[in-house]
Amino acid sequence: MLGVDPSRLPPASQWQRLYEQMFDQPVEQRSSLLVSWLYEDRFLGFSTADKIRIRQQANMHLHITDASQRKQGIGAECVRQTVELYFQALKLKQLFCEPNAFNVAPNRTLQRAGFKYVKTHMTVPGPLNFHQAVNRWMIERG
Repeated sequence: MLGVDPSRLPPASQWQRLYEQMFDQPVEQRSSLLVSWLYEDRFLGFSTADKIRIRQQANMHLHITDASQRKQGIGAECVRQTVELYFQALKLKQLFCEPNAFNVAPNRTLQRAGFKYVKTHMTVPGPLNFHQAVNRWMIERG
């Protein structure tokens, strides 16, 4: 929950309706894209892409929800594969990720997955977050 404002979390039913409506749209028209991560047929976590500008750029978020699977290098592989999926599905040139600057795990994961550090700055990274320090990471394709 580091960086998430619990008061901004919508009820589960509202989230479900949002994603059901989104999944009915072609990928190119969606405001976000959701990727579930499985490890040995178990749900491990997920990634979302938002702030999508088709053929240009998007922002990704990453979450390993199964704490027992953290610190094993699985996250970096999930991120690598998800990056490829986002670049392919959204035809991107750049992909950004802005984890909380004080949350070491996702910052290390992004570096291991090939992202390059851009800067640290204060922002509200998404609709569920509060104003915070984040590290901006980027990965590009020719």
